Amino acid sequence: MRGEASAPGAVTIVNAIATLKGSAFAVDLRTRATVELEEGASGVEGSTDVEVDTTLIETCVENTLNRIGVEAGGTVETQTEIPPESGLKSSSAAANATVLATLDALDAEDALEPLEATLVGVESARETGVTITGALDDASASMLGGVVLTDNSKDELLRHEKFDTHVVVYVPDERAASASTDVERSKLVAPVVEHAFDMASEGDYADAMTTNGFAYCAALRRDASPAVDALAHAEGAGLSGTGPSFAAIGDRRQVSEVAKEWKELEGTVLEPETDGRGAKI
Repeated sequence: MRGEASAPGAVTIVNAIATLKGSAFAVDLRTRATVELEEGASGVEGSTDVEVDTTLIETCVENTLNRIGVEAGGTVETQTEIPPESGLKSSSAAANATVLATLDALDAEDALEPLEATLVGVESARETGVTITGALDDASASMLGGVVLTDNSKDELLRHEKFDTHVVVYVPDERAASASTDVERSKLVAPVVEHAFDMASEGDYADAMTTNGFAYCAALRRDASPAVDALAHAEGAGLSGTGPSFAAIGDRRQVSEVAKEWKELEGTVLEPETDGRGAKI
């Protein structure tokens, strides 16, 4: 039994670490998963084309099998366009792609609603310790496409809608695992982050992204210069996740100007499209 699926990464509007309420939008940098299963077998062995731990994707297969009620084992392989540990939701994309590929292998594509499938990945991420908040905001943006607002404390999707903008992403030459974030220091900026979430709730995503980004740069002692430089052109700019990546949004001309400036920095500049498709088998 073989199944395949893919899921996009995402960019932060509001990081949920401080308040457990978050917002993110999907970008067309995709992770693809291939799952091969044999009924009656046991164990799952994972592999990937980047240097990351495979426990998450293995757990996603196992938890999907348990959810459907099938005893099987096999392999899961992922390939990704998303720089790992960059703040661009590579773990959420891998989890979503793996869950859907497992359903595809079982010919059970319609067994779980999209949000149910998302929560299988979220619980797997919590179980394996790759997330602090459960990352429902990141995971649901990846699964559904567009922009989302979530209450991660209740595993509740508050809003999902299309998000048509242009985006540019700067990825410095470093990696930062979300699970290693200074949570207590992040909570100190909760009032500012709460204000950013209120902005996002009113549809002011650009200002929410900027406010959130500066708050977390201060909390995590990150240099906010890339965001400051971007604001000379963009409608909004900020830290994605806990970094190290920064993102800026605006019209095509605006993000093109930001890209020119960011290309002077050490690292990689990406110009993905926003993603409205979400995860797909």
